[in-house]
Amino acid sequence: MSDLSFDLGEPAPPPKPEAYRVLARKYRPQTFAELIGQDAMVTTLGNAIKRDRLAHAFLLTGVRGVGKTSTARLIAKALNCIGADGQGGPTIDPCGVCDPCIAIAEGRHIDVIEMDAASHTGVDDVREIIEASRYSAVSARYKIYIVDEVHMLSKSAFNALLKTLEEPPAHVKFLFATTEVNKVPITVLSRCQRFDLRRIGSDKLAAHFAHVVTAEGFEAEPEALALIARAAEGSARDGLSILDQAIAHAGLEGGGVRAVVVRDMLGLSDRGAVRAMFALLLGGDSAGALAALRKQYDLGVDPLSVLRTLLETVHGVTLAKVGTEPDPSQPVEEREALADWASRLSFPILHRLWQLLLKGHDEVARAAMPIEACEMALLRVIHASQLPDPGDLARQLADGKTPAIQAPPQQPQPAAAEPVAAAPLPASTAPALPDTVEAIRDLLARHGRHALGEAVRNHARPTRIEPPEIELGTQRPIPSDFARDLADELKRITGARWRVTTSDAAGQPSMREAEEAAEAAKEAEVRNSPVVAAALAAFPGARLLGVTPDRSVG
Repeated sequence: MSDLSFDLGEPAPPPKPEAYRVLARKYRPQTFAELIGQDAMVTTLGNAIKRDRLAHAFLLTGVRGVGKTSTARLIAKALNCIGADGQGGPTIDPCGVCDPCIAIAEGRHIDVIEMDAASHTGVDDVREIIEASRYSAVSARYKIYIVDEVHMLSKSAFNALLKTLEEPPAHVKFLFATTEVNKVPITVLSRCQRFDLRRIGSDKLAAHFAHVVTAEGFEAEPEALALIARAAEGSARDGLSILDQAIAHAGLEGGGVRAVVVRDMLGLSDRGAVRAMFALLLGGDSAGALAALRKQYDLGVDPLSVLRTLLETVHGVTLAKVGTEPDPSQPVEEREALADWASRLSFPILHRLWQLLLKGHDEVARAAMPIEACEMALLRVIHASQLPDPGDLARQLADGKTPAIQAPPQQPQPAAAEPVAAAPLPASTAPALPDTVEAIRDLLARHGRHALGEAVRNHARPTRIEPPEIELGTQRPIPSDFARDLADELKRITGARWRVTTSDAAGQPSMREAEEAAEAAKEAEVRNSPVVAAALAAFPGARLLGVTPDRSVG
């Protein structure tokens, strides 16, 4: 019976549009070259493949979104690739066109089994793997088991896996991925070759996002991509999800991905505005700082986000002060501002700012009225920065002096003005400028700077002391910031501008060296006295434990 067909003249149905794939899936790496920031792991794996020294089990660790599962699939490709001509072997550069490569990329290869340990935690699930692993691969070179979030397996499941994991069949490879490697038993860790996937740097993420935006036919401001990269916290998947949302915003408003849109979308505070607020805090301008905070709040910025950015600013200033390389993802004006503050703020001031802001952040996180709590936290930062340490107050009172506490200024000061950590003593009560190392150490101790005073005792070998100038010998090394910190602290205490310089001369012995020399001389004198010398001779092996000063009263 012949087939009959009828042409009714109806148009062919339009092709079904391809379903949209989110960027995190669309741009999942398909080759090791596309894997971001894991060069060390790729090199190690490539050398192992070339030398035919493949482990039977691999453990991939790292934070979310760095590419653990993608790397496991790439390893499966690398081990099972047969090349475009069907004659190839394991390679670090899988062809991507042979049947195994295509099937693995599409997640349908019969010999590459993926299991989510979060939903298959029991010993029965592992027992199925053990039973199936005895049989050879159907079509691939290796039968590969990819177990995601392996730390979720139960203790009994891990125990059941141990023997097979230690001596698996030659045709089986295990690939484990986890975000919490500390929860994986050491007995399992010892049977795996471990790769720690690194958190991806903000600069690399921003460059990757720029490539994705271009491929998607959009434009994006570099600052917008830097904001997304910073918010991703080293996770390519999280960053691509944020970028997906930012592109959707751009599509609605027209134009490209803009920094202002990303900032509003993420609820981030304007870093430029927060830098201006930080300058107001350092200048003691209470009204200006509160007005700047309210402006951010009216724009929809969370008070907790403001404090977090202020903490990041203090941290950035501190890193700049110790000489850390600047973050390339930071705008130029931000790096310049951090460097300027680093040259003006001392470490004690930065530590105090950090502690005050951190306490404010914790309070705002728990507060029933966040904006009010944030305002009180900023006021505490302004007023506390004007007060001397409690130890300073106690010592001034003990010395019979009236503590001098400077009220915060009523008018804004320039951003570049040096902040006041503690007011200098009034002229009527200010001590005479110290002209010896001992006097300098005692002055620092009276004002609570015991650590710096101890550093003076250990390292200060003066060649010249003519207040307010000090020249120190450096024939023996001294801490890099010692001279600068000493000058800053003496200026803060005395009100005079001190100048502490160094020279190549030997200088006088430090206080500690002089004390040790005096103790050695006294011990030698006692040891050579007739009574002690006779005692030491009478009792061989006896030791002189110490020399006690003569406390006899005449």
